[in-house]
Amino acid sequence: MKITSTSCICPVLVCLCFVQRCYGTAHHSSIKVTRNQTKHIEGETEVHHRPKRGWVWNQFFVLEEHMGPDPQYVGKLHSNSDKGDGSVKYILTGEGAGTIFIIDDTTGDIHSTKSLDREQKTHYVLHAQAIDRRTNKPLEPESEFIIKVQDINDNAPKFTDGPYIVTVPEMSDMGTSVLQVTATDADDPTYGNSARVVYSILQGQPYFSVDPKTEHYQLYVPESAQVGSAVGKIKANDADTGSNADMTYSIINGDGIGIFSISTDKETREGILSLKKPLNYEKKKSYTLTIEGANTHLDFRFSHLGPFKDATMLKIIVGDVDEPPLFSMPSYVMEVYENAKIGTVVGTVLAQDPDSANSLVRYFIDYSAEDDRCFNIDANTGTIRTTKVLDREETPWYNITVAASENDNPGLLSHVTVGIRVLDVNDNPPELAREYDIVVCENSKPGQVIHTISAIDRDDFANGPRFNFFLDERLSVNPNFTLKDNEGEHELHILLNLCDTCFD
Repeated sequence: MKITSTSCICPVLVCLCFVQRCYGTAHHSSIKVTRNQTKHIEGETEVHHRPKRGWVWNQFFVLEEHMGPDPQYVGKLHSNSDKGDGSVKYILTGEGAGTIFIIDDTTGDIHSTKSLDREQKTHYVLHAQAIDRRTNKPLEPESEFIIKVQDINDNAPKFTDGPYIVTVPEMSDMGTSVLQVTATDADDPTYGNSARVVYSILQGQPYFSVDPKTEHYQLYVPESAQVGSAVGKIKANDADTGSNADMTYSIINGDGIGIFSISTDKETREGILSLKKPLNYEKKKSYTLTIEGANTHLDFRFSHLGPFKDATMLKIIVGDVDEPPLFSMPSYVMEVYENAKIGTVVGTVLAQDPDSANSLVRYFIDYSAEDDRCFNIDANTGTIRTTKVLDREETPWYNITVAASENDNPGLLSHVTVGIRVLDVNDNPPELAREYDIVVCENSKPGQVIHTISAIDRDDFANGPRFNFFLDERLSVNPNFTLKDNEGEHELHILLNLCDTCFD
């Protein structure tokens, strides 16, 4: 069972990097070729000879792209016939002999005089011979050997095709795989990491991701994903068919085990990854899950072939979604006195960018067309001021909506309600509750209440009743009537002073 995963790739610019590995001088392992054979490098067929003695030399390597001031040492030829008295002369023939490769005919030391390119030629086949300087007769049969050009990381990866153009259907599930790209490296894949290719995305984050090795086992989930929603899929391949290929998925480990859950789609045999808790990019940027796929129908006759399950590591990248500014309170209540001067400060709202960028925030009041625009707001500070003289008796309460946007993304808005209570000042005189037309009966008795007068005040209760009643001093006093406060705080009794005969 082999698990594969879908991840989110799209028409984006992909960059290749390669892993540098430094090498020292070439490694030489001693090989002794004796009597009747010559050893050839890398699987060359053996050539049988019948020398009386044998060659001894190193297996030769030379680093490509050598740029040093001196010729690069390659290796040393040595014959068993050489007693060190200078009587043996070494001769080198074959590919590059005398031009690329030179030999000290006394010591047998071989040097490379030119910079070589492994990608143009990987090895050179040469022949070595040892002769007696006095007689010029061969001391050994001529033998063939190879100088191999050892690779260095001098080639950048290249895409086999491209540019790549791909489309993604809108509303595609997070983690949908949309493209797989392939790059090759001309360096030697059998030696070191020179030909190892690593993929990365230069443009397209945070909406797309690429696995550095395969494009698999990595999932992008934006922090705005809703709890309970499916955020990705993973699938294990099983070579069996029918019910023998049925499987179930589970999360067995990882720091995201409490954040994500996985269920099994019985039709597609896919694991559906869902979100259990909200994500927050600013608090945690990635999670790792170990997901196991296991067969549900086991035949114990074949239990020795198990286990019938496989696990993979899934890395979940939390996407930084540009969130709207966040107000410091869910709503605000402010107060201002009526009749305050235009420009009086009412209060201040505060919003901040919750993202790591911490962009500057600008404020404005979201008025509708029919709103009476009695307030304005400082775009930079969020301070609200009056633009008109307010009258509590006309409008005691205002509800306005303040919007905040980021400088970097003005289209992304958040809103908050601001309630403004207009405070009362004692700016209204008492008024008679209505027009009074009083009629006195002819049989009314002195001291009898003939009418009650009420007064009102448009100000708030604290600035209204209790009232004081009195006759206008500018008018002549009528001795027939008396005013008496009934201590009801805002009512007045009018009393009759005269006797019945006064009305005759």
